[in-house]
Amino acid sequence: MLKRILVLDDNQDILDIVNETLTYEQFEVQGTTKGNTVIPLMEEFIPDLVILDYRVADTNGGEICRQIKTHPKFNNIPVIIFSAYVNRDNELFAYGCDAVISKPFDLTELVEKVQRLIVS
Repeated sequence: MLKRILVLDDNQDILDIVNETLTYEQFEVQGTTKGNTVIPLMEEFIPDLVILDYRVADTNGGEICRQIKTHPKFNNIPVIIFSAYVNRDNELFAYGCDAVISKPFDLTELVEKVQRLIVS
């Protein structure tokens, strides 16, 4: 069974690239452009890992990460935050994420971090 990854980014091009890359690497990927759909999608999709853009139109990816990490059903699911704010890694880790990827990002780095967090 394929490992499942839920991705939030309000840039459809980035969602498409991440989806294509991770699908090629044998992951099942669900993407969304709306932050308020992440928790409901988690209930439905049951991901093995979540990737959140830090800045999205309707919310803050860090706050969504905090919701995931305090949720009794999802608190053990690894979370990666994408951020263009490269000097803020410590602030991002304060939300409870397991990894940070700086934008623009390298697809090799993305795949390596995903595999490190969810492939046994």
